[in-house]
Amino acid sequence: MVPTNELCTSEEDLQGQIQAQGPVEVQLLGAEAEDASTPLASFPPVSSSSAAVAAEILFKQALYVMTTELLEFLLLKYRTKEPVFQAEMLNTVLRDNQANFPVVFRKATQCLQLVFGLDVKEVDHREHIYDMVPTLGLTLNEMQRDGQSMPKAGLLLAALSKIVLAGGRIREEKIWGALSRMGIFAGIEHCIYGEPKELLTQVWVQVGYLQYRQVPYSHPARYEFLWGPRAYAETSKQQVKNYLRRVNRRGPRFFPP
Repeated sequence: MVPTNELCTSEEDLQGQIQAQGPVEVQLLGAEAEDASTPLASFPPVSSSSAAVAAEILFKQALYVMTTELLEFLLLKYRTKEPVFQAEMLNTVLRDNQANFPVVFRKATQCLQLVFGLDVKEVDHREHIYDMVPTLGLTLNEMQRDGQSMPKAGLLLAALSKIVLAGGRIREEKIWGALSRMGIFAGIEHCIYGEPKELLTQVWVQVGYLQYRQVPYSHPARYEFLWGPRAYAETSKQQVKNYLRRVNRRGPRFFPP
C-alpha cells in the first residue's frame, strides 16, 4: 500500500504526495545462523524498543494483507451487483482477526473512493448491509459496469478536481504532471484504468464529462481540459471542493499495489 496526499493539501497545491516504501520483510534470525555450541551469552540482548519496532512492522504487514483482501472482496461484490453483509466480511475475509475490522474497513473504503470512485453506504443499519454507490453522483462506473472492467471513476474525479482547483481550466501538461505522481502516464497501460490518455482525451470527451481543446493562439498547439456538460449535470464544482476538504482531513490514504 502506498500512502499518499495526492488529492490536495490546499486549493493552491493539489500535487503534494508522500512516497513510502512498500511492505518491509522481516527476517527472524534463528540459532542456525551460528554454531550450535555458541554460548547464548555471546548474542547481544534484544532491546525492548527493537522488539516493539519489529512487532509494529509485522502488525502493519498484517493490516496490509487484510485490507487488500477486503478490497478484492468488495470489488467482486460490486462487479456482481451483490449487497455486502458485514457478517460475511467478518467471517469470510477477517476470520480470526475480526477485532481489526474497523480500521481495515476504513482503509479499504477510502481506497475504493479515491481509486475507483465508489462510496460504501450502509443501507440497513440493523443487519449492517452495505451498498456501493458512485462518488459525487458520477454515473461513469454504472456505464461501464459489465462485470469485467475495473471501475474508473476515481481517475475522472481526479481530473475534475484538478480542473476545479486550477480555476476552471487546466493545461494538459499539468494534468499529466499530477497524474504521473500517482503512477499514471500518458500512453502507458495502467493496471486499473487502462490507457489513460485515451480515456481523458477521447472516451470521456465523447460522453460529455470533459472538454479537450486547443489553447487559443497557441503555436505550437497546446491543449487544455475543462469540465464537460455531463459533469455539470451530475455534480458541481462546490461538491468537488467539499469532497476534497473531507479527503484532506483524513490524512494519508492507502492505495492498492
